[in-house]
Amino acid sequence: MIQHVLFVCTGNICRSPLAASLLERALKERGIDVTVSSAGTGAWDGAPASEGAYLVGLERGLDLSGHRARLLTRELVERADLILTMARHHRARVDELGGEGRVFVLGEYAGQGSDEVSDPFGGDLGVYRDTCQELESLTAAVADRLVAESKRGDQR
Repeated sequence: MIQHVLFVCTGNICRSPLAASLLERALKERGIDVTVSSAGTGAWDGAPASEGAYLVGLERGLDLSGHRARLLTRELVERADLILTMARHHRARVDELGGEGRVFVLGEYAGQGSDEVSDPFGGDLGVYRDTCQELESLTAAVADRLVAESKRGDQR
């Protein structure tokens, strides 16, 4: 059973912290207890969430004020049971760090095609809202998949 989901993007200040917060909430609503975290392939350790991600998060009842970016490391990859990336190049980096077999592009894992989630960094709030809406849909699908898989696991 999946105990720890890790989201990966580039800077760990926009997409992956939003996705982690959205999945955490979706799993809580479904009564599933899974640790959810995030990291970035090019993150500056300790950087706060971008202003756009923070504001769009607030609009959706998410508080990213305590978020601090983390650089993706082999240790973080080893601790995760499932690693979901925003783009194929992030998946390649996770593979290099030993995540093969546990890493998927988010859209593929969610069953919504193989589209990458584009980076809103530098865009206006509308761009961030679009990204957040896309992440909401994808993380809801992931939560449903994890619930279904946990139920199948209970029947074994």
